[in-house]
Amino acid sequence: MPELPEVETVRRGLQPVMEGARILSVEQRRPDLRFPFPERFSESLSGRTIMSIGRRAKYLTMHLDRDPVLICHLGMSGSFRILSGRSASLPGVFHHERSKDEAHDHVVFNVEDAHGEARRVVFNDPRRFGFMLFAESAVLNEHASLAGLGVEPTGNALDGTLLSELLRGRRAPLKAALLDQRLIAGLGNIYVCEALWRAGLSPRREAGSLGAAEADRLSSAIRDVIAEAIEAGGSSLRDYVRADGSLGYFQHSFSVYDRESQPCPRQGCGGTISRIVQSGRSTFYCPSCQR
Repeated sequence: MPELPEVETVRRGLQPVMEGARILSVEQRRPDLRFPFPERFSESLSGRTIMSIGRRAKYLTMHLDRDPVLICHLGMSGSFRILSGRSASLPGVFHHERSKDEAHDHVVFNVEDAHGEARRVVFNDPRRFGFMLFAESAVLNEHASLAGLGVEPTGNALDGTLLSELLRGRRAPLKAALLDQRLIAGLGNIYVCEALWRAGLSPRREAGSLGAAEADRLSSAIRDVIAEAIEAGGSSLRDYVRADGSLGYFQHSFSVYDRESQPCPRQGCGGTISRIVQSGRSTFYCPSCQR
């Protein structure tokens, strides 16, 4: 499933084409994805101007010139593609002539961008675990998908003091606590494994056992790994690609994730990366240097 860096990369890829664009029409090609589409889905969006593309945790939000707000989730395999010709006014963005997998193109946004050029933005989702729902802007954060989400692991909001408060008294394994979206929003399996390795902390540790220095170290590692992954365009492992069709490349920087039985890359460690299963998810870590 795409994690926060992948969703943020998609948001940034859509911005140049969709922000300020007018939606000419929306082609809804099936009645549902994970959930049924809202009633009058296409009619409610057609003719509107897209004011901004936002993100909360792993959700994209499309803010229009008037309600509703469109909430999008990529699910396991969802992706957006920008179709049509090149535009010299959008350097660095490659626009495809057609989708490679049209059978799974479920929603097509026909837009006129801020430069007056027609674009087709296609949502493709082979597994159909993604979804698109409406929300009223005044109560957006109270929507069932967004209510109760924790702090974002970007910027400086997540520091050691806050992390200590979030984990205080929790007896769950440290990795499980970090994946709790009510505490930290958007963290997923890949980046939790990587952050714990950087901080030298075992995923098996009781979450509430961290000292102040360890919480400082871990909060910095979380912020850094998320920032670096966004800069790299996310990690392309299975279905994820960027909005321009290219691959993210943070997977080439993994220190522990999916590196079972390989030498630990920490200088002087000499250990070997292990894989264990926690709450049904694979955890990769080094038992020698993560305590």
